[in-house]
Amino acid sequence: MQKTFSIIKPDAVKSGKAGNILALLESNGFRIVALRMAKLSQSQAEGFYAVHAERPFYGSLVKFMTEGPVILMALEREDAVKKLREVMGATNPANAAEGTVRKLYAESIERNAIHGSDAPETAAQELQYFFNNIELSQL
Repeated sequence: MQKTFSIIKPDAVKSGKAGNILALLESNGFRIVALRMAKLSQSQAEGFYAVHAERPFYGSLVKFMTEGPVILMALEREDAVKKLREVMGATNPANAAEGTVRKLYAESIERNAIHGSDAPETAAQELQYFFNNIELSQL
């Protein structure tokens, strides 16, 4: 079993789609290991997205991710990182496959409903950024 990290973003929480997204994840074989609603601070969002600090969209991304509550999740299943990327769909919802989170619930390429780790190494870092080892232990 592999763990991965995901965030239901402020747009999806605000529009009442979080429950639908959680149900879609579970129906695709993900087990929710840890889950917490939070409102990210400016420094939390800046730190989490520091890898994008030099990109032109960094400021707007940080602003978006701090505008309302998010749902932070540790998810588990076989091949979790790859499978979550498939279930999320393409970053641009216009290019996302039918039935994916982004095709169903994203507003735009910027407000795309969900974040998911892009590699096992990234998942490990992102999980530790928001959850401690006790929270991530098998329940």
